[in-house]
Amino acid sequence: MNDKARKKALLKAWQAEVQRKFEASLPMTRLQFATLFDALDQILETHDCDHTNQHTRNILRTMKLPNIEIVITWLQEYGGYCDCEVLWNVEDHFQ
Repeated sequence: MNDKARKKALLKAWQAEVQRKFEASLPMTRLQFATLFDALDQILETHDCDHTNQHTRNILRTMKLPNIEIVITWLQEYGGYCDCEVLWNVEDHFQ
């Protein structure tokens, strides 16, 4: 295997491991995240972000999740420190 092919294989393996760790870290299902992102997008179309996770928390309560604080902490670890950042920073990880 030449050096270029070896580097490409290493990069692919690293990307797969990053994706595996990301999936393992999810505090709720991908479907629940999609529901959160859609609801948050609708709310922020008519309400300004107040630089808190107020709307995110309300949506998660409506979804009746038992681990809201764990989800909020996870969102913050991925850059979702407020409602608009949940959409701008976190949603991209699900593309």
